[in-house]
Amino acid sequence: MAVETLTTPRTNLPNTFTDITAREVDFVTRFAKNWTALQEVLGISRPIKKAAGTKLVSYTASVTLESGSVNPGAVIPYSKATVQEIGYEDLTLEKYAKAVTIEDVDKYGEQVAVEKTDDAFLDELQAEVLEEFITKLTDDTYAMTASKANFQKAVAAAIGLVKDKFKKMRKNATSTIVFVNTIDAYDYLGDASISIQTMFGIDYVKNFMGADVMILSSEIEQGSVIALPADNLVLYYIDPSTQFAKLGLVYTTDGVTNLIGFHVQGNYGTAVGESFAVKGMKLWFEYADGVAIVAIDANPS
Repeated sequence: MAVETLTTPRTNLPNTFTDITAREVDFVTRFAKNWTALQEVLGISRPIKKAAGTKLVSYTASVTLESGSVNPGAVIPYSKATVQEIGYEDLTLEKYAKAVTIEDVDKYGEQVAVEKTDDAFLDELQAEVLEEFITKLTDDTYAMTASKANFQKAVAAAIGLVKDKFKKMRKNATSTIVFVNTIDAYDYLGDASISIQTMFGIDYVKNFMGADVMILSSEIEQGSVIALPADNLVLYYIDPSTQFAKLGLVYTTDGVTNLIGFHVQGNYGTAVGESFAVKGMKLWFEYADGVAIVAIDANPS
């Protein structure tokens, strides 16, 4: 007998089953659409699905060239190549649950108790991905650092540092992303007629001062400008669509790049509607030393 899944069409389903399936599909579809839009804004083109047992790592690499002027018949000296592996924490599954009681539905109505809490649940899950990434982005352990006297000079310096770095690494740097503090950005923009757009919970400006995208975030420390090439950004994720079916855990996913799984069920024992989300995804940079952090300092070094 074939195993039935949530996506198997049936004509004798009660309305509650159909409604639940629609909620699941709507949730994962909205998450996927928002992510796709953000991916286009940032220029990320390399989502990588995590294989079981693998770890998330980054590398720095350098080569010290020896002289190419070698006498005929002499031994050609080796140029020194150095590769350093930088380990990140394992990419792990994150599990979330939300419960709505029948009392909440009775008190506030279905639209508020169910739909609005689903919206808030989705917003928080999306925001968490960016917050984790920005925390890593602000770590200056391996980043190139400098200081400049004002916002404009700091942005220009950050862009210049990453472009120069990637050129020396013989790597592509087709577009540059700059992250700035929201207050710093608005202080600089003043009354300028600049179009600020919003996607995936972030504000951004396209084609600003040499940056292809400038991200405005309160998570960036005031007085700090961070830049990296879009080519240095990678999305690493766990696909929850098929891995857990043998456990009896079937999650609805978007079906393209399965970044999140979602499941809804009723618990008669507690008289609540339960929603479960599972995801394992991180934005990270392939080259940790391909990030520039420039401080805005009245007395720059």
